[in-house]
Amino acid sequence: MSAKRVVALAGGVGGAKLVYGLAQVLPAGQLTIIGNVADDFTLYGLHISPDLDTVMYTLAGIANPETGWGIAGDSWQMLEMLVRYGEEGWFRLGDRDVATHVLRTHWLAQGVPLTEVTARLTRALGVPHRLLPVTDDPLATMVDTVEYGILPFQEYFVRRRWQPVARRVWFEGAETARMTAEVAQALAEADLVVICPSNPVLSIAPILAVGGVRQALQGRAGRCVAVSPFIGGQAVKGPAAKLMPELGLDISVNGLWNFYAGLVDGLVIDVADTPQSVGEHKAILMTYTLMKTDDDKVRLAKEILDWMETL
Repeated sequence: MSAKRVVALAGGVGGAKLVYGLAQVLPAGQLTIIGNVADDFTLYGLHISPDLDTVMYTLAGIANPETGWGIAGDSWQMLEMLVRYGEEGWFRLGDRDVATHVLRTHWLAQGVPLTEVTARLTRALGVPHRLLPVTDDPLATMVDTVEYGILPFQEYFVRRRWQPVARRVWFEGAETARMTAEVAQALAEADLVVICPSNPVLSIAPILAVGGVRQALQGRAGRCVAVSPFIGGQAVKGPAAKLMPELGLDISVNGLWNFYAGLVDGLVIDVADTPQSVGEHKAILMTYTLMKTDDDKVRLAKEILDWMETL
């Protein structure tokens, strides 16, 4: 593949896996990751950015390989003490992970934008690629559930383990949130854009909901593809296959085309999703999308980038 400027839209463990592959294939400076911030929240006064941190830890080579999130080999003494004090401890914060949140909260309180905070953290961890929050403005995913009414995202996703039935998902603050200048520049200059196999509703939709992002994607001359998070109609991990039908969204290949209508030039799907499900759409790369090992991540990244050159 010739030298290209690549932008990846990513959130969650699935997105971080493909970002890792892209980071191994592309030289430093050629990859920019735009991350979801709508799952950010405050806990015990700490500003936590789970999606940004999952990508950051993965690129730094310190992510917990068993969970995909958190830090490998972390300890849980602080959490154990919180539980001893009577706290529920439903959101698992590792001891070293807390240092990230303490420093982020400290810098934000000093007026440093989240974009710069993230740049400082990634530099300190030796990450050679840019990780950009899609916005520095407040943005929060909210889920209206049958069982519990309206829940903030982490209450729905972690505390309730995404089991409540969702009636509606929206992004509080999207009306006023704007993409950062850094995100606008990255999208304008990108030769290729890859929408990672992240949850379309919970990880990618909040990025697209930020003011200016859709217009920037639609106004580009470069190519854009989305990688399906589904294999044989099932999500590899997480609630996507459960959530999308609850919201009346189709999780088939055609459903993904409709979800990303006007934004993508092609889809990457797993071989388990048979050609019959593709319909008339021709810009399809069928390959093995399950990423169990680092070699899988690199192979898939290479295949996607090489294929995008032919679109």
